[in-house]
Amino acid sequence: MNTENQDKTKQQKSALKKLKVIEQLKTFVPPGFEKMVADLIFAEPVSFKVVRPRNTKLGDFRAGMRGEKHQITVNGNLNHYSFLITTLHEFAHLKAFVKFKNSIKPHGEEWKTEFRNLLVPAIDMRLLPQDIVNALVNSLVNMKASSCSDINLMRVLKNYDNKSNDRVFLESLPHQSVFILQGRKFIKGELRRKRYLCQDLKSNKSYLVHALSEVIHDLQND
Repeated sequence: MNTENQDKTKQQKSALKKLKVIEQLKTFVPPGFEKMVADLIFAEPVSFKVVRPRNTKLGDFRAGMRGEKHQITVNGNLNHYSFLITTLHEFAHLKAFVKFKNSIKPHGEEWKTEFRNLLVPAIDMRLLPQDIVNALVNSLVNMKASSCSDINLMRVLKNYDNKSNDRVFLESLPHQSVFILQGRKFIKGELRRKRYLCQDLKSNKSYLVHALSEVIHDLQND
């Protein structure tokens, strides 16, 4: 087989692989965004993985070392819109790293620029709900150190979660309310930036709990 035929076969295999990824992405991203995400996955040598939920983060980027592929992971339990925005967030890290390596801050101006460059085309596709568009535009104008610190954007995205009827956001409960989180009972305390200082009723230890954590209001012990 000559070089031309080998290149053609390689391109065909790559195209088929990309079509398969596009089909798989339909489970996770909003309709119409499959190709956009697939294009990002195939643009750089990156391993893109959908993983089990993690309590401490929605997604993660790890730079490949010594010739290894870069890796991006995104929690598989996110709603379609949160999955998309988290994916763009992590690809902005990848793009910033490819250009600047480790010479920049994780959420510095370079990352912000790459994130904007990914968000604007997503908004321009006119496929996102208007409340998410409004929150994203506001985030672009007033971008914080990290999109994950934009509590208004997080609040809007969480509205699309499939929440059970007994769960509410911690921020919606009155001060000193008793609530259940991961099987443990807490008392809601004072707000510290975007987290509440809450006391574990069993151990009496205090923990910072995010304002948008989904909790169960324990009305019997309130």
